[in-house]
Amino acid sequence: MAEIGKKEDKIQWLIREISAIVERLEHFEAKYSAELSEVHPNFIKSARNLIHYRALRKEDIRPIQKKLANLGLSRLDKPESHVMASLLASKAILEGFLNNEPIKKHKAELTFKKSNRLGKSNAKSLLGYRSKGRRTRIMVTLPTEVAYDYQLAHDMIASGMNCARINCAHDSEKEWSLMIGHIKSASKKLKKKCKISMDLGGPKVRTCALAAGPKVTKFRPTKDVRGNVIKDCELWIGPVPHPNADLSHLPVALTSLEKLKAGDQLFFRDTRNKKRAFTITKTTENGCIAQCGKTTFLETGMKLYTNADYSSTPIVIGELPRVEQFIRLHTGDFLRLHKDAVQGEPALRDKDDNLISQAQISCTIGDIFEQLSEGEPVFFDDGKIEGVIRHLARDEMTIEIVNSKITGSKLRADKGINFPGSKLEFRGLTAKDKKDLAFVVQNADIVNVSFINRKKDVSNLITELKKLNPPKGFGIILKVETQSGFNNLAKILLEAMKTYPVGVMIARGDLAIECGWDNIGRVQREILSLCRAAHIPEIWATQVLENLSKQGIPSRAEMTDAAMAQRTDCVMLNKGPYILQAIKLLSTIFKDMELYQEKNARLWPAMQRADIH
Repeated sequence: MAEIGKKEDKIQWLIREISAIVERLEHFEAKYSAELSEVHPNFIKSARNLIHYRALRKEDIRPIQKKLANLGLSRLDKPESHVMASLLASKAILEGFLNNEPIKKHKAELTFKKSNRLGKSNAKSLLGYRSKGRRTRIMVTLPTEVAYDYQLAHDMIASGMNCARINCAHDSEKEWSLMIGHIKSASKKLKKKCKISMDLGGPKVRTCALAAGPKVTKFRPTKDVRGNVIKDCELWIGPVPHPNADLSHLPVALTSLEKLKAGDQLFFRDTRNKKRAFTITKTTENGCIAQCGKTTFLETGMKLYTNADYSSTPIVIGELPRVEQFIRLHTGDFLRLHKDAVQGEPALRDKDDNLISQAQISCTIGDIFEQLSEGEPVFFDDGKIEGVIRHLARDEMTIEIVNSKITGSKLRADKGINFPGSKLEFRGLTAKDKKDLAFVVQNADIVNVSFINRKKDVSNLITELKKLNPPKGFGIILKVETQSGFNNLAKILLEAMKTYPVGVMIARGDLAIECGWDNIGRVQREILSLCRAAHIPEIWATQVLENLSKQGIPSRAEMTDAAMAQRTDCVMLNKGPYILQAIKLLSTIFKDMELYQEKNARLWPAMQRADIH
């Protein structure tokens, strides 16, 4: 009998605790009634549930979860999307146990089924139709090649891409229009609606241009591990590139190639003054295909000859692309970062390796200098290079490199710069963002907005959008990539829910640097939980299958990461030479993991940072 009494005491304690939580939820709902009254009609129940969830997580509920589990009941391990229903259901079951009566369900406004339907409906409204056999959609960043290669756009959609992403930080409106045209044409042909989203560059601090490199191209044959040539380098010689993108292009005027035939040779000395020759293997009316068995460096304006003594009429090489320059930085090096536009250059050393001048580069947003302090950390290129501000002046700073690759890390133009120890304040959309937004509204389905740090950033965006009169159903994706964005996320979501549809992108690259590598796992989990509470679709981004996309071989770690990403509504892949393989593999992983989607029971400690008090 004593044991029965002890069990009844536990049940009564649980009922009291759950009743207290319900009262807390109702208190916060009343407290935020003004904000709730302003949300879009489609988000009324979701916004209320978000407030409930945030109120639930004000306290550590693990003791309640554990006692519920000891009784064989649900541990409230997945309450995000239906908080009140979960609590009332648990309370009803406990009351039935205590009174030895049939369970009397307490009716909640948002039931389990309704919350599930809301999540699916909102994801469909924002991201479009899912692919057969998988719930998680795939978003892919389009490479510039899609602007000039319809077949690539076609193959990306056929492989499983559901949403095409265009980054406004790269290319121009001309390329964007061509990309969009190819995506729409391929969607129509394949009868698969592919949404188009466009990223505004936002106030991201980036490295500026480096000194222009020489117009040199390297041609090299394929070699085995011993350095023996196993396949000659094959290239296309003609005025424009060959339709086969695998063929390297050597620009030459068509009139210079008219007399060439298969078997002819072109003789020359390359940039290193080494004797080289190309053998013509095929000629066409638009150019010719040639082979070379040795590594060769060619430069704009160099001359090729049809005889070995270089006495024939020369064939002049046209404009080759400039080599992308970089600054190689080692641990212990110093880098000067300029406020104003200064041409980036690597360090200059004499023949004895003595330093003559430090490496230098400028940044895109000079206003940050007034918000920084000496001793604060600096990260370049998604954290690949770590430095510390050693000297700070009005128009330049000196950064000591404290962590890089053993062989040195390459810093290029247009790479991100993060100051995680600084409280940088950026106000609203940039002038370029506003210009690009006008194009996005007219041509895309969704706008992705970077560096959302507070609710004011969202209200400013909505104001700008209203000026442009976007079409019905035009979507917004808010990119969370800073500590401030995470800290203020509940209020950011409430503000965003004034419009419809809305999504959140977890930009894990910047977020990991801003929040710390040791915190990124917890932070991204909390972001997911808040989005689910609001029934707002989430997009998992940054370095998903990165090795596969760029190098053709996935790592074990990123395979696991891709499987975990299946918990979200959408996963974003970045561009790379093997992007088609990455899309196909990710689609296969999602289909295979579909049966395991719901197996993610968790415990809920109090959230460490809160913005609802």
